[in-house]
Amino acid sequence: MSLLRAESLSVHFGGVKAVQDVSFDVEQGEVFSIVGPNGAGKTTIFNLISRIYDPTHGSVEFDGKDITRVPTHAIAELGIARTFQNTELFEAESVLNNLLIGCHVHRRTNLLQELFFLGAVRRQELEFRETVEEVIDLLNLQSYRDQIIGNLPYGIRKMVEIARALCLQPKLLLLDEPSSGLNPEETDDLSFWLEDINQDLGITVIMVEHDMNLVSQASDRVMALADGQLITIGTPSEVQNHPEVLRAYMGD
Repeated sequence: MSLLRAESLSVHFGGVKAVQDVSFDVEQGEVFSIVGPNGAGKTTIFNLISRIYDPTHGSVEFDGKDITRVPTHAIAELGIARTFQNTELFEAESVLNNLLIGCHVHRRTNLLQELFFLGAVRRQELEFRETVEEVIDLLNLQSYRDQIIGNLPYGIRKMVEIARALCLQPKLLLLDEPSSGLNPEETDDLSFWLEDINQDLGITVIMVEHDMNLVSQASDRVMALADGQLITIGTPSEVQNHPEVLRAYMGD
């Protein structure tokens, strides 16, 4: 069953055609990667799914619902979480507080209840803490929980951003170049965490990634783009050996 379906997606910025008539489906429970050279339109696809951009043409359907014109702020509530190429965290806050912020979309209490810290608020906070602790254990962030984000190395910040996205308890996780800035050991760890996120948590993953070793290890299917256009969709080996993909990366 398709969890996400993009139909004839196009977006133009003046005369620049960033994405041109791209269609694809992502099945529930799979890891689906998007690859291509710089400027291929990979992150633009993410911005269309997460409603940062409006498509010039085409539509996006998620979990059986057309989300093409859904407001950006409502996307997380529908069950879509994402990370960015450059980490977008609260630098002066601790890891724990950053992860708790990720639970905010599930808040069920109102302002009056929170002002008086009523029982419903206390129970909700305990639920949020349990969610955060499970994610901390999953991604081995125990030793960083109380540290300030601004004091952490870049690789750990990347993992904290993934952890915060997981605290939304999403159905679909969009990872924009998760291995960017990671060393080889951290990238190997990331491949195992992706497997845990997908299989243990049952979260469907769409990943934009340049590291083809990571793509091969983690992906069920891969979509290749070049110049905003779809080249092919297939298994990692099929895509890596596709002549048009080779030409897009290496030239004629």
